[in-house]
Order: sequence, then structure tokens, then C-alpha cells
Amino acid sequence: MVVFLLLLETMRSIFYFFIACFFIPLITLANGDTTNIPLNRQVFHDKIKAEQKRADRADGRLDGIVKVSTNPEINLQVTDAIYRKINVLRNDIEIDSTLATNNDKIRYLRYVEFLVRDFTNSWRSHKISPALAPLLVDNFTEIMNANLKGENMEPFIEKVPYEVGVINADIFNENPGYKECQKILFLKFCKLNPDKILANIAPYVNEPFADSLVIDAFNNSPSQVYSYAQSVSSPQGKLIRRNKDVRIKTIVALSKLQQRALFYFPFLDNLINGRESMENIAKYAGTSDTNYDSVGYYKLLVKTEESYFPRLVAGDTPIAMLGADGLIDMLQRKAVQHFITPINDLHENPSPAVRFRAIDPLSAEDLYYMMVFGENDIYTSSYKYSFDRMMQKMGPIPHGDSLLMTLNFDHFKKFIKMAAEYNKLDVFLKSMPAQESETLMQAFVANLERTGTLEDAVDVADSYGSITNPELQKSMLQNVETNEQRCTKDDNEHGKKMYHLLKMIFLSADEKNGIDLSKEIGIPPVYTVNYNYLADDSGRIIEQVFFYGDKDGKQSFNSYLTSFPSADWRIIHKKEWIEIKSTKGKPIWIFANLPLDNETDKDAAAQKDLIDYMDDLGLKPSVVIHRGHSYHLVYTIKQLSENAKIIMLGSCGGYQNLKTILKYAPEAHIISTKQTGAMDVNKPIIDALDNTLRNGENIDWRKMWADLTNYFNKAPKELRETFEDYIPPHKNLGALFLKAYSRGGDVVQ
Repeated sequence: MVVFLLLLETMRSIFYFFIACFFIPLITLANGDTTNIPLNRQVFHDKIKAEQKRADRADGRLDGIVKVSTNPEINLQVTDAIYRKINVLRNDIEIDSTLATNNDKIRYLRYVEFLVRDFTNSWRSHKISPALAPLLVDNFTEIMNANLKGENMEPFIEKVPYEVGVINADIFNENPGYKECQKILFLKFCKLNPDKILANIAPYVNEPFADSLVIDAFNNSPSQVYSYAQSVSSPQGKLIRRNKDVRIKTIVALSKLQQRALFYFPFLDNLINGRESMENIAKYAGTSDTNYDSVGYYKLLVKTEESYFPRLVAGDTPIAMLGADGLIDMLQRKAVQHFITPINDLHENPSPAVRFRAIDPLSAEDLYYMMVFGENDIYTSSYKYSFDRMMQKMGPIPHGDSLLMTLNFDHFKKFIKMAAEYNKLDVFLKSMPAQESETLMQAFVANLERTGTLEDAVDVADSYGSITNPELQKSMLQNVETNEQRCTKDDNEHGKKMYHLLKMIFLSADEKNGIDLSKEIGIPPVYTVNYNYLADDSGRIIEQVFFYGDKDGKQSFNSYLTSFPSADWRIIHKKEWIEIKSTKGKPIWIFANLPLDNETDKDAAAQKDLIDYMDDLGLKPSVVIHRGHSYHLVYTIKQLSENAKIIMLGSCGGYQNLKTILKYAPEAHIISTKQTGAMDVNKPIIDALDNTLRNGENIDWRKMWADLTNYFNKAPKELRETFEDYIPPHKNLGALFLKAYSRGGDVVQ
């Protein structure tokens, strides 16, 4: 079988080689114009060619291939669209007799220029999947031909995704169907962005579809409707108040409350159905912070979650369980606000009685939800004490299985994953009979293909990476193999793929198995990163660092500058950023924005200007470092270069962050942390990374992390424990799974 796989991979490589050899001459010929172009229009053709090159250079290399994916077939299709198809359009415009005047031809050449420009801009800003380029150009061609005949473009906009339609409709904004197309695109936009319906519905409040969109907005987030209902005289407020649906009427009634209305939203379903009263909620929510019962309110949230979850399992999603200010959102926020943040902030206090006083009133069930919903915020020491406290609250002889049954096994996979991460899983499993613990771990791994998301599979992968018990590892691997066989028998391709990837990733975690994930599931090397893989076509490694202008960001920036001694590096100061270039060893160019005033978004402007500057020079960062709190991370992610191969997060990197990062930078090796990051930990890691590259050496994560571990073992206890919360790329099994799954690795039996 191994020989067959190697042969198959070799045949694929040969196929892509011949395809590329066939395709590149097409590009070359297409760049040479086959039609005589008058001198007065040559400049407009040159502008199109410049945009083609800009798209080509977006991956850091001007090589005739627009690389948008790890899949070479997709890259060839996109390259064909941006080069050959665009050049065909240029040629067609020149020879089209219906474009009788010079100005007519210029106008349509400008349309083509806008098409390529808008594609690249939208790709860079993550507003369009670059794989849609062929459809975008084909749709443009259809609309252009219709426009030349004076025909309506509406049917062509109707049939394509929003991202394609919005670009082409804007280009052909003089088409007679433009106004109707705006309605079509708005409806497409609403399906993609239900959280932004009311913010953009004002021009359409009198359309027949407006009332149903209010319901869609409500289903996504009742608080969205509440916010606009408060604005009585606004178009949105009037639209909401005229709605006859009982759910919307309840929201309108809440909008008339003078104080703390959002505290009632998690209980909206029970309020509508008479299972809960405003008076009972008011006992805990209070009218201000002075008479707010934070513990009582949190316990009411937990009680409501326990009652809602069985309905969710049955396919009956409670109205206000999900979305902003819904039950899940509020549970998470209150768990962090009232319990996790206080015990985290006191992490240096040596007295457990003082540090953990905030969680004294909580039951085992309360602590369970606090830990699960506080996954991305809770410190290691905070989790371990809270876990022990939960076990203690279950009585002299705790029974973990009884606790899970009481909670209807709500979020139990997340709980198991966290217990594994913090080396508490063995303790929890031993609190139940052996047969029950085995059944629980079988359930943990089972039916991952039925959830509709990859989150549970990622949790399973991360759990395996944290487990040190050989017997438990063996059991998990067997459970994965059993489920793979089940999905094979059921002919469930999705399940086969998931479990096959998990199996190969689990096997690769033990070097004795000799598993090469590059060959087995088609992802780049996991344990090493080659220097040349990171370098651009000039042999340079480009690195970008994102700083934020709050107090901690400015301190981090000043500390960061000490990593570059003048004997090895040269620092160039600009108005909004610095440029750091190696003067010895390999050429490493680092660009970091200044941590300017965060309150007035000057740091955001500096980041944007720096990215534009680098783009103009064709500099694409293959190494990206985020220095800032977790709440800043979303802004770094939105600006990620798809060329990023190594990404270091100086803040927590939960599942949603990993998923989004790999969507934007699918080849990235990710360093993340369970905490918010520490300057004294970030600095040695970054120094090791930069100096390894400056020496021209390949990155070996296992060696680098072993050296860092030895370094931090000599550090003070607090710093050593903080480093232990950092996860290197080769241990980030959840990220490996996401990377392999998104790449579409073949499942071969």
C-alpha cells in the first residue's frame, strides 16, 4: 500500500509538471498582444498588465503562477483566469465592432482593469475566496456581453455568490438592472451576515422581504433587534415595531425597560413561553451594579443552560441560546468576569483562601460550566484548583459519571479535552467505574462526523496531544480506528476522511511509527520548516510584527527592540513603523508598526499603511508575530498575509482563532498559548526564531522547543509555568487536523 501511495504521488507530481509546462507558454503568449493596439490605448492595456502582475506577486513571487492555495489545480485555474482569460477580454474589446469609438473601448478596458484590481484587493482583505477567480472572470464576460447589447445583468448577478456579484455589479453600475441587483446582493449579504442585517437594512425597509429579514436577524441575535428597537424614530426602529411576531413584540417590550434589559435576553425563550418571569430574573439582575447578585445571576444562567440543552439535542434550538447576549454568550462572559478574571488576577497570591475566594459559592455544576466556557481565559493554576474544587464539591466519594449525567453530557467533549490538556483526565476517569470511563472515552471519539462542524474533532486531536498515559493513548487510537471502520462500512466519506486524518496524526505523534504526514495526508512537513520555504524569490525572509498602542503594547515594543544588537542588525525608524534588517548572516527583513495611540486607532492606521508599503514593494511576510492581548488578535488575523508560513500568537489561540488563521494562511505553523502571553516568554521564543533564520538554518521545532524548555527550567517558577502554557506547532494537533482537512487530504484504505 505504501509503495502504491508513493507511486500515486509521483504520478500526480509528473501530471502537474506537464500541466505547468503546457500552461506557462500559454501565459507567455497571452502576455504578448496578438492584436495591433493603437498607441493612444496602449496605456490602458499596460494598466491591466500591471494589475495582473500585482495579483501574481501577491504570494511574494512574480513567477507567472497566481498561488492562492496549496492545491496546484486551483492555482492553475486561477492563473488561467487572471492571465489568459483577462488577455482574451482585452483582445475581444479591441476587435469588437460594436465598440465604435475610442472612448467606448477605453471604458471597457478600464472595466477589465477594475476587475483584476478589485479581485486582488478583495483577496488581500479576505473578502473573496481567490478560488472564485475563474467564476468572477466568466461572470464578468457574460455581463459585459449583455451590457454591450443593452440587456439587464440581473440574471447573471442572481446566479453567482455574493462575493462575485458585488464586484461585477459595482463595475457595471450603469447597467439598467443595477438597482434590482442591489436588492439581490443585499439578500445574499444577509444570508452570509445575519448579524449585520439591521445595520444595513435602512434602504430596504419598505421592500416585501424586510419583515422576514427582521425575523432572520432575531434568530441570529435577539439583542441585535433590541438595540435597534430602542431607536424609535429610526427606519429600523419603525420596521421592528410594526412586526406582528410575538417574539419581536417581546423584544420591543424589553426595549422599553429603563435598566439592564440585556440581562433578560438569555431567558427570552422561557419568558415568551411563561416558564420564567421578569420578576424572578430581576431579583438577581437588579437595577444597577449596587444591587446585582452576580453569583445568583450566574447560577440562574447555569440552571437555564441545563434545562435548554436537552431541547438543543432534540433539534429544538431555544430562541436565545446562541448569538450575542444569548445564554451561551452571557454564561461565558459572566464566568470570566465574576470568577475567572478575579482568580487569574490573584495568581501571585500565595494563599488559596484569598486567591480563590470568588469561586467558593459555586457548586460542582457551576464550576464545570465556568471551566468549559472560560477555556480561552483560564490560567493553568486557576484551572487546576477549580477542577480540584469541583471534585471536592461532588462529595467525599466523587462520581464524575453522575455529574455528567446531571448535566446531560452538555459540552462534555470540551470538558474532556481541557482535562487532558491540564493533566487531570486520569483523575476524572478514576472517579467512575472502569466500564463507565471506557464508555465515556468511546463517546468522546464517536460520531464526530454528525456534528456539522470540526470543533469536536479538533478537541479530540488536541486531547491526544496532551495525554501522557500510554494506555489511554492506545485506547483513543483504537476508538478512532473503530470509528473509521464504521464510516467505511456506512460509506460515509466525510467520516472516513475525519477519522483517517485523526488516525494518521495520532500515529505521527510517536516518532517510532515513522509516519510522514506530508506523504500520508498531503500537508507540509510538521516538525521542520526549511529556510528556502520561507524565503522569497530574492532569498530574503520577510517578517511582520503587529503591535498595539496600549500600555502593555508599548512595553512589549521597547523590550522587543533589545533583541537586535547593532553588531548583527540595523534598525531604521520611520514615522509609523520600524524596519529591522540583518547585517550578518542571511537577509532577514523585519517590519513592525509602532505602538501608537490605540484609543484613536493610530496603531491601526500604522498597520494599514505598513501593509500597503510592503505590498507596493512586493514584500510578503512569511513570518508573522502578534504582540498584544487576545482582544487585539482579531485585528491581526484580518490583516494576515496568505503567504504566512510561521505565525506566533502572543495571546490565546483557541479553536475559532486556529480555524480562521488557517483559512487565511493555510500553510501556517502556529505557536499559540493558553494564556494571554507574557513578554518575558515571547522574547526568548522570538529571539530563537530570528537567530536561527539569520544563521541560515532550518527550523526544527522539536530541537528549538527542547532548548527553550531547558532555558525556562532554570527560570523562576512563575515564568516556567507560563512557558508551559505555550503550544509549539508540532504539538498543536488540532491545528494539524484543520490544516489537513482544509487541504483535502485523500482518504486511502
